[in-house]
Amino acid sequence: MAKNEKNPVISAFTEEQVERLTGVTVRQLRHWDSTRFFTPSLAYEDRRRPFSRLYSFRDLVSLKILNALRNDSKVSLQHLRGVKDKLAHLGDELWSKTILYVLKKKVVFDNPQTKAKEEVLSGQGVLQIPLEVVTGNMKDAVAKLKARDNSSIGKIESKKGIANNRPVIAGTRIPVEAIKEFAAEGYSVEQIMNEYPTLTADDIRAAMNYEVAA
Repeated sequence: MAKNEKNPVISAFTEEQVERLTGVTVRQLRHWDSTRFFTPSLAYEDRRRPFSRLYSFRDLVSLKILNALRNDSKVSLQHLRGVKDKLAHLGDELWSKTILYVLKKKVVFDNPQTKAKEEVLSGQGVLQIPLEVVTGNMKDAVAKLKARDNSSIGKIESKKGIANNRPVIAGTRIPVEAIKEFAAEGYSVEQIMNEYPTLTADDIRAAMNYEVAA
């Protein structure tokens, strides 16, 4: 993933943060990425790198919808792939701005041409009112995610079971080494904060200055 000076990254979310905010599991995220069903907007070509999959705010909204469709309403992944292909002309706005409904585990939408609710794949009209899929207030959810105990700001910690016991920013699961990688590539404190919007400048500086004891 290269830095883009004309279109700087406004915010980026890790897989763990996406799971907490949308309900889509990390396992699902990686499967959807590997099968090209849903690819993160911000990602390294080499997916083996730590934090190689980063998601934008628009990704979050889309994944919130997909969680409601796949996990809550039990719409099959095969059907969702068909919906994606059928409505491909909507591009990135398919999941985030299109009002979708669920009827008998099938996706329904308002067809602008016929002015009627139709099942996406068959094109058949529906007579009963299906369940509308809503996103919820993602901005409020992101704000809650960012909330941390002030005593953890600018601190480094290591806890059993978190990031394979590696040093992380206190109160988060973000490894110190991930911050150091960005710094080594020439990212400023402000640019790294854009990559990790839940962190503060003190967090970034603490990670950059952290040295593992010999």
